[in-house]
Amino acid sequence: MLVKRCVIKCDTPDRCGKNKKFQQEFLETHNAYRALHGAPPLTYNSKMCSEAQKWADECLRIHTLGHSETKDGENMSLHSVFCWYVSGKDAVDAWYSEIKDYNFKKPGFKSGTGHFTQVVWKESKELGLGMATDGRMAFVVGQYRPPGNFSNPGQFEANVLPKSKFM
Repeated sequence: MLVKRCVIKCDTPDRCGKNKKFQQEFLETHNAYRALHGAPPLTYNSKMCSEAQKWADECLRIHTLGHSETKDGENMSLHSVFCWYVSGKDAVDAWYSEIKDYNFKKPGFKSGTGHFTQVVWKESKELGLGMATDGRMAFVVGQYRPPGNFSNPGQFEANVLPKSKFM
């Protein structure tokens, strides 16, 4: 799933995925949203972070937002410097905001909700993060293992739970 958003700032301009504050906010925001939906916390996987970073670097190099060939779940976003600041929370908030279009009464994949469903997918346990910027644009890549958004019968019902049950 791809999202274009307008935000950016980073202490390490070529590799924000290696920025500790960004990493912490990215993971904490994922886990806060997941807790609302009864999903266990994610943990970083260093190999996945390395792969996500390589893909973010490649997207920046070719100036194109597109999915990698990973077998893991993947959320991506493109950010513009025109708005100036991005945090790990901003990136995850943008993906989670798709909750407004998700129909919990009729669970399943729907275009425009895949970022949200991957963020809260209950069976996902590990997370990889990559971010690359050239000062004009930034690419954020989140990779999830095991991947979410499987349309097999019962998968969305079991993995994308309404937050009201856990508040």
